[in-house]
Amino acid sequence: MAKSRSVFCCTECGTQQPRWLGRCPGCGAWDTLIEEPAVGEAPTTSLMMPAPDGTSGKAIPLADVDTDGAPRFPTGIAELDRVLGGGLVPGSVVLIGGEPGIGKSTLSLQLAAQIEQKAGRVLYVTGEESLEQVRLRAERLGEIPRSLMVLSETRVEALAGPWREHSPAVVVIDSIQTSRTERIESAAGSVSQVRECAALLSATAKNHGTALVLVGHVTKEGTLAGPRVLEHLVDVVLNFEGDRSTPFRLLRASKNRFGSTQEVGIFTMGEKGLSAVENPSELFLAERRPGSPGSCIVPVMEGTRPVLLEVQALVAPAGYGTARRTCVGIDDSRVALLLAVLDRHSEVDLLSSDVYVNVVGGVRVTEPAADLAVALAIASSRLDKALPTDVAACGEVGLGGEVRRVGRLDQRLREAGRLGFERVLVPSGVLAGAAQVDGAIGVEDIGQAVRWLFDHCVK
Repeated sequence: MAKSRSVFCCTECGTQQPRWLGRCPGCGAWDTLIEEPAVGEAPTTSLMMPAPDGTSGKAIPLADVDTDGAPRFPTGIAELDRVLGGGLVPGSVVLIGGEPGIGKSTLSLQLAAQIEQKAGRVLYVTGEESLEQVRLRAERLGEIPRSLMVLSETRVEALAGPWREHSPAVVVIDSIQTSRTERIESAAGSVSQVRECAALLSATAKNHGTALVLVGHVTKEGTLAGPRVLEHLVDVVLNFEGDRSTPFRLLRASKNRFGSTQEVGIFTMGEKGLSAVENPSELFLAERRPGSPGSCIVPVMEGTRPVLLEVQALVAPAGYGTARRTCVGIDDSRVALLLAVLDRHSEVDLLSSDVYVNVVGGVRVTEPAADLAVALAIASSRLDKALPTDVAACGEVGLGGEVRRVGRLDQRLREAGRLGFERVLVPSGVLAGAAQVDGAIGVEDIGQAVRWLFDHCVK
């Protein structure tokens, strides 16, 4: 009997080594080599060959490639189409990742139902749930086409028959971590299984012009489970984000070969599944309490769309020797920087106070355009003086206390004016040498912004 041999595979780049190493020679990552049984170097092919058009294996001039032969088709979900860049592309592979219970399977089933009604046949493959569970979820979501084909299977080789029989326009795999192939002896979800299954399914989808949607798990760090090569195999990587305690869900693209990665889709989770949010600003500000100290409105850009968010701050006396700084929805280090700037370049004393900062709605703000609003919210709470109800703020704050300009300010101002915010504190640099912008109030530094707050606060 031949002795079994094992190799050590990197979970980040997929590089194989004959022995364990602390650092992967391929990508330089530490402690990422995992032992797996060795397999033969068989070439990765699709489940069904050859391709229907007979072009597999033939090289043609780039100028002869027809880009009109495979147009996009919309998914029927407006926010998803926004993130994808207009819809699904035949032959593309889309990976949807997110935390457990965030709504990945719900979004996949709604996507399958919409395409079945409007674009063509869909094959929905589930490896985590039984067919009865999928039917119960479909009934909860509402009207589901009776012609939607479902299959409960984890072995990718078993998909060849249904794929050939139904010739679907879209195949949904829920999830890639539960899929396995007979070419690999390891358990489902291992690095080699995920890599080989994704390669087989991707090759089949591209050869037959089928749009493939893969649902993926994430680790406790929030990254997609499995080897990093999985993200390289697919064309689009979508991250489903949100706090399960709130109904808001955000869909972002971290990779998109067919469109921009700047767009964001906003959904709400309800009894009938996910619903697209057409006006997110009104939704996020629906429960705002005007006239409360420690609150400031900031227009941020989510992709190409401006969204108004409420930033809240609470400053309280420190009960112990070291003051606490707690932040939700914004980077802790960014808030620590703003606290140091406020203490140095304004009359607001924060060294002996606990500071709590929260972005309402479970949204995470990453752009520096929110710096001025966060600083004003903290100053407002510390001085116990509320900003006027029709005031918003937008600008980046530097270490010298200066307020720097931000991009696409005109779109931010229009969105603020549409919702009744007639005055917006902005960097004075955007107003210098240009015509006066309606509603824009220029401030040069954080000290001037705090003085404006003191002079115009709600009594």
